[in-house]
Amino acid sequence: MGADQLWFGPHKGRVYAFRRYSRMPGELLPRVLQSLRLRIEEGFPFKNDQTSLLAIAINCLTAAVSTSPSSLHVHEMFQAEISTGLSLGQGVSGVLVTLFQLAQQVSNPTISLETLQALKALCHNYPSVMASCWKQISPVVYQFLKLEAFRVPSGKGAVVHDGGSTVEKVVAAAVKVMDECLRAVSGFKGTEDLFGDRLMEIPFASDCIRDKKVSSAPSYGLEALKVSEDNLAGSLEWREAIEKHIAFSLCHPSAMVRAASITCFAGMTCSVFFSLEDQQQQFVLSSCINAANDLVPSVRSAACRAIGVIACFPEILQSPEILQKFIKSIEANTRDQLVSVRITASWAMANMCDSFCHSLSDSSLDLETNFHLVEFLLDCVLRLTRDGDKIKSNAVRALGNLSRVIPFADPLRQGNFAVTFPGTSNTDAFLERCSGMESSATQSTLFDSSGSRSKHLLERIVQAFLSCITTGNVKVQWNACHALSNLFLNESLRTQRMDWASSIYSVLLLLLRDSSNFKIRIQAAAALAVPSTVLEYGRSFSDVVRGIEHNLENLVADRDSNTSYKYRIALEKQVTASMLHVLVLCSSSSNEPLKEFLVKKAPFFEDWLKNLCSSLETSTHEGSGVDSYRNQKMDLVSKAMQSLIHVYETKNLSSSAEKLQKMLEESLGNVFIPIEAHREISFPTFFCPPSSPGFQMCHVPTPPIVSISMSLRAPATEVHTKGSSMHMFNFVSILDGYLETAISLASFAQHKSTRTKSDSSAYEC
Repeated sequence: MGADQLWFGPHKGRVYAFRRYSRMPGELLPRVLQSLRLRIEEGFPFKNDQTSLLAIAINCLTAAVSTSPSSLHVHEMFQAEISTGLSLGQGVSGVLVTLFQLAQQVSNPTISLETLQALKALCHNYPSVMASCWKQISPVVYQFLKLEAFRVPSGKGAVVHDGGSTVEKVVAAAVKVMDECLRAVSGFKGTEDLFGDRLMEIPFASDCIRDKKVSSAPSYGLEALKVSEDNLAGSLEWREAIEKHIAFSLCHPSAMVRAASITCFAGMTCSVFFSLEDQQQQFVLSSCINAANDLVPSVRSAACRAIGVIACFPEILQSPEILQKFIKSIEANTRDQLVSVRITASWAMANMCDSFCHSLSDSSLDLETNFHLVEFLLDCVLRLTRDGDKIKSNAVRALGNLSRVIPFADPLRQGNFAVTFPGTSNTDAFLERCSGMESSATQSTLFDSSGSRSKHLLERIVQAFLSCITTGNVKVQWNACHALSNLFLNESLRTQRMDWASSIYSVLLLLLRDSSNFKIRIQAAAALAVPSTVLEYGRSFSDVVRGIEHNLENLVADRDSNTSYKYRIALEKQVTASMLHVLVLCSSSSNEPLKEFLVKKAPFFEDWLKNLCSSLETSTHEGSGVDSYRNQKMDLVSKAMQSLIHVYETKNLSSSAEKLQKMLEESLGNVFIPIEAHREISFPTFFCPPSSPGFQMCHVPTPPIVSISMSLRAPATEVHTKGSSMHMFNFVSILDGYLETAISLASFAQHKSTRTKSDSSAYEC
């Protein structure tokens, strides 16, 4: 039991050891705080040791208000104190008033330091309370920033301003109190999540998504954050802090104070930043950049963290000047000799890549104009993947963000349909420009005329991912799995043509099966479900289906055991989503051993899908708010069941097919949606017209009522229904990626025609 977990008893000034504050009855903690306050106000009988006893009492009070989770009874006590007023020197009593009075005793640095730490704990654990105390905190901080208040005559008892003096610790503590209070006032909850968590968009997997708890953000557990609309989420307090406090503290001769001051910007929110005047915004940006070049490592580290937060603000990187200065400052610190600096610099670099790629995705940044920065960032993060694990985890996250949006090669050269890259309107012009650029410090390209440069770069990226997964710690492996999900989302990548694709899928399957960390297994399962067609899985599709089914079967078998793991339910939800995803694609696969495997596992799939449908029926009675989300689940389950029905009927396993069909109709209703005659879904603009060379047509007789589901990354293909005919256009010259899908679509249409007893004949293609 640590000293910070003890509470101070008022009896004759003695210290008593009690249990942890968090284990106390809720109504007891306010009594403890009031008892401590009375002892502090009344003083101690031992006159020769007043300072140390007072410091211990304040330290116990700090421990009491640091209890996590925050106490509702203590919160109500503080709210009652605020309602009666916090005017000092007017006979008002209370814990808050006592702390503010102690904070004014600048002649005793020891007491001041303990008091400031108590105020900082209050700001962190009771943000809604302390957000109302800015008028009391601001003057307290200002008086500590005036060094003259601590100066005493030289000689015995003089305070020396050295690198770690008590004075500097007190001033830094005062700045940290201001920092925590500003975060509480503005509602800081962590860095901006630009791309978001992909798991939140996946049916079943999103059931168990937990809210991220950011240690640097105040605890808002007791009630919803209330911010005055007139106050613009703390902008008035921030303006005062910048002009009155931070501008002064950033020039402090102590590195400890400068580091604490620049850390304040790491707690700024996007709304606050853009509510500031232009001059103040420029002050924030220039201060961070200048501090990143400070001679003291702790200041540079703090500046990197601030840049990492500010870089996530939308539109902040649209200024080429700020973008280049940020990247240059962070990249220089990734080469620092101290690991502590490289850790924060690599974290900022990952955030920078996240923001940069997000700007490319929404076309607010032009990829052609900033192409040299892409390669510069890639070289930096690839170097960092060879550093220690704490740096490597950030580096692989940054590499995943970049690999999501950069074009590796000309897709037309790969034989598949063209795509429009983020930030470019003309792919050919972009590739021509890139291939004509000279490799230099400011101009370089991922492409050459043969595409060998992009291939080499892609191999380096994949090798870095594999190295991080196989040699990194738990955090590195988790980030590597998430990075591979981003890589699979790259529209210019054709994994089916890559020799390393099977190695990637094998490693993910091994993590899903053998990792002792459930969070890693969850992310590995999510990555395995990213490819949207059988073709993208290449030769590994059968292995992926078998691996996911094996893990799902084990999870279902362990469900009735007494074993309880924190993330086991979340893992089962994600594996369920991944299993349904690959089952939907199984009907379009021509792999006979895979179909035999599905036939062998038919009893398991029947029981599992039956339980899944039952759970969906149960959720129907939970309220209308879940209807939309439930429909997403039903849609995924119905597609998976239809795919299995198709596989079982082609393998003459009519009993299982009939069971699934009956289950589908009873549990999920009629899933076959009529397609009205003459309804057209237009081809995307990059398709060749029917008169172009290489155009072929396949005619498939089909019934007028048919359900067709295509999980494709590109826009939907064109489908005409005229009576009982369906026409599908297949551009063989550029759409080899769609050929298998077109054949499967025709087969599926023929299968539906047979099931509904419509006239049909063998399809031709």
